[in-house]
Formats: sequence, C-alpha cells, structure tokens
Amino acid sequence: MPNTLNPLELIARRWQPSARFVERAALATVVMAVIIVVTGGAVRLTESGLGCSTWPRCTADSLTPTAEMGVHGLIEFGNRLLTYVLCAFIGLFIIAARARAPRRRSLTRLGWAQFWIVMGNAVWGGIVVLTGLNPYLVAAHFLLTTALLTVSVLSWQRAKEGDEEPRDAVARPVRQLSWLLVTATAALTVIGTVVTGTGPHAGDAREVHRIPLNWQEVTQLHVDFVYIVVGLSVALWFVLRAVKAPAPARRAALELLGCLAFQGVIGYVQYFTGLPEFVVGLHMLGSTLVWIAVLRVSLSLRDRGPLPGDGAAPAKAGAAPDAQPVAAASR
Repeated sequence: MPNTLNPLELIARRWQPSARFVERAALATVVMAVIIVVTGGAVRLTESGLGCSTWPRCTADSLTPTAEMGVHGLIEFGNRLLTYVLCAFIGLFIIAARARAPRRRSLTRLGWAQFWIVMGNAVWGGIVVLTGLNPYLVAAHFLLTTALLTVSVLSWQRAKEGDEEPRDAVARPVRQLSWLLVTATAALTVIGTVVTGTGPHAGDAREVHRIPLNWQEVTQLHVDFVYIVVGLSVALWFVLRAVKAPAPARRAALELLGCLAFQGVIGYVQYFTGLPEFVVGLHMLGSTLVWIAVLRVSLSLRDRGPLPGDGAAPAKAGAAPDAQPVAAASR
C-alpha cells in the first residue's frame, strides 16, 4: 500500500529525472567537494581554525559566533554551514539516482557513501578543533575530504555509463600505467599534507603544534613527487596517442597536463614569493583539479557499456527525452 512506501520510493513513483539531470546532480557534488576543500583552506590561511573555540557549538554558550569573536568566528562558522549545503547536493543526487528508472543501486550506494564520509569528516573536524588543530588530525581531515572528492568523481563517471563488467579500452599495461599514476598522485597528496603540517600556515595566530620535520626537506620531497607525477602523465599521454586510445581518454590526458601546468606555475610562485595566503589557496584549488583529472584519465580507460535503458521508451510520459544522447555521448 502507498502509505507503507519509504519517501524515496514515493518520489520515484512520481518523478522520473532524465539521465542528464542525474549526471548534473553528480557533477554538482564534485563541485561542492572542491568548494569545501578551498573554503577549508581559507579557514586555515586566515588563521580562523579556532574561530569557533569548541564543537559542535561555536562557543560554550552559543551555537553561532558572537560579535566578540570577529571575522575569524564568522569564517569558521561559515565553513561549518557549508557542510549542510554539501549534504543538500548529495541528497539531491541520491534522490535523483533513486528515482531514475531503471533503478541503479550502484549509484545510490555511491551517494550514501558520500553522505557518510561527510558526516564522519564533520565529527573529525570537531575533534580537530577540540585538540587545538593537531597537525596530524588536520592532515587526516584533508585526506577525508579527498576521499569525498574521489567518491563524487566516481559517482559522476558512473552516472554517465552502464553497469556491465568493466572492459579495458586499452591494453592492460596501459591501464597499469594509469594506476601507477593514480598511486603516485595519491602519495603526492599525502606528502602535501605533511608539508602543510610543517609549514608556516598553522591555522591560528596563537602557537599551534607543528609536525617536527624540516619544512624545506619535506617540501623538496613533495617537489620530487611532482616530477614523478608529471613524468608519468607525459608518458601516459604519449602512450595513449601511440596506441590510438579512444578520443575521450586522450582528451582527459591532455586536460591532466593542463592542470599540472597550472599547478606547477602556482607552486613555484608561492615558493618564491614566501607563501602568500591567496596563492596557497590557489595551490589547494589546483591540487583538487589535478586529482580529479588523474581519476578521470584512469576511469576513461575502461568501458562499462551504455546506460541502462538506453534506447528504451521512458517509464513515464515526458520522462528523460535527453537520456539517449547523454548515454551515447558517454560511450
């Protein structure tokens, strides 16, 4: 009976989103994950990491920042509020994926995975505040956000393809080269969090514990891994051209090289100008773009067939007139 249905089932019976809508909802979660990374960086770079002195309230006596806390309280609290906006976009993706016919449990599971990562990271962020911005916990906080970005990119890709078993679109060694690139980029990201933990931007104007390593030596290690990632990316691009890989894969590799060029310029500028806050923020943005590009290259090297229902009549009148072209474009 209708009154026994859960809310998602009720929505699915009354609304049939197009394939394009589901894809755009997935893309919106990617954009919001990037925004969360950048705004989180802004909290640290403006020394607002302890703008709210406790968690989950902003102060012991107030849920919101008070006038005495100034702009730092507003920045920290504003970043907390963005978590709700992010959850709203993830919720939209879950609902759209659930309502789309035929039902794809793989998409809704990815949506729920995003939600639980956000919830876990929110609690972790509270622990970061309660421990006075412990640099190891701050690093883990960023890596959890990177995990969210990873799942959101995978959701976006899965929204554009089918549910068949993955088939290699290129020779196996080429795919293995892409996996090596993903691994090297992940290591680069981890080392980047160590650079942050040893560097000058601690997140608060008061004395904050730092990772007891030589900042210049850790930075040099970070640069070494940059060269490894760039070398693997260039090698992969040449290999994809040599084996005449599908056009989307070659285009994704070229986009990755563009992101790396942008990130490289920003990295050298921030190093030689004494790490100005704005440029460091751009570097954080660049790191998310590089990670997205690396994942897109790897995901473009396998094929999972057309979208389910491609070529079939919509389940309801007026549903998804643009589903076929989107599915065709994703192949």
